[in-house]
Amino acid sequence: MDATFSLYQELCDGFGPPGHESEIAGIMKKHLKGLGEVSQDGLGSVVCKKKGGADEPRIMVAGHMDEVGFMVKGITPEGFIKFLPMGGWWGHVLLAQRVRIRTKKGDIIGVVGSKPPHELKEDERKKVLDLHDMFIDVGATSSFDVKKKLGIRTGDVIVPDAPFVQMDNDRLWLGKAIDNRYGCAVVVDAMKKLQKVSHPNTFYGVATTMEEVGLRGAATSVAKVKPHVAIAVDVGIAHDTPGTMGEGEEKLGAGVGILVYDASMIPNRRLRDLAVEVAEKEKIPYHLGTVERGGTDAGRFHIYDTGVPSLVIFIATRYIHSHTTIMDKKDHEASVRLVTALAKRLDKKTVASL
Repeated sequence: MDATFSLYQELCDGFGPPGHESEIAGIMKKHLKGLGEVSQDGLGSVVCKKKGGADEPRIMVAGHMDEVGFMVKGITPEGFIKFLPMGGWWGHVLLAQRVRIRTKKGDIIGVVGSKPPHELKEDERKKVLDLHDMFIDVGATSSFDVKKKLGIRTGDVIVPDAPFVQMDNDRLWLGKAIDNRYGCAVVVDAMKKLQKVSHPNTFYGVATTMEEVGLRGAATSVAKVKPHVAIAVDVGIAHDTPGTMGEGEEKLGAGVGILVYDASMIPNRRLRDLAVEVAEKEKIPYHLGTVERGGTDAGRFHIYDTGVPSLVIFIATRYIHSHTTIMDKKDHEASVRLVTALAKRLDKKTVASL
């Protein structure tokens, strides 16, 4: 496997639900070492500063480290784990799926319990089970005390158990947490590319915390960097599967996406048009996209201080906010090319025109 696959595998297989991103931060710091001046803000977001031809403008490109997960809410007398969501989940994607619970003693494997179809009443078959009615089975029996044997306690955090793999269509990769270790991987690879080219600004590659629970790391990291331009790199939703076809241009293999609207931000029009111009000039495959519900870290970036020209670039992915997501590695490559090309174009005069 190539270096990019290995980077994704390390990032996606890592453990990092909201507020518990230290393992992912460690991976990011390892890969960013030697590429710039690495630091962290008070919430743990990783910031890598690389000075180019000038101190200003400051260009911030960020992906978030956290993945959607869960937290232990309580343990029933029988030893079954009740849990609450960290980020947006839909009940249909959870039942019978494996999870990892991180405790002081180590990681515990469990499965989200489900009622056998043979015992479902007709009305039960027609409804989505609420997460609050679900439980995690970690092997509870009358002779096995979960609390004493496993050390699970309220507040322990949980992520899907789904290893990162290459599919038989070898351009496609499948795993948990591609939302948004994709953005983290783009930051790393763009920083590597910028070691070999000149750029008329100071570039900040950032990996933020707690995006999935309210863009919290975005608020602190943007205050640390104080950028003149901010770009969030995050996943988008593919419209190339049954039930979604025809709803937009987003599909696997379509290249890098440039978001024209989401629920948290309307992008800076001139920056959006510059990204399109650069993609076309550099022959980078791209498409435009929208997200009517949900937002990204740019929702905080663009309203920092008196306002920051901001943009979201993305790749189309299938099945986000589930145990497994599918992406196309060629779309990652297009994303890195666009970030690098924009970094070369964003000089003081261009930024002032935004």
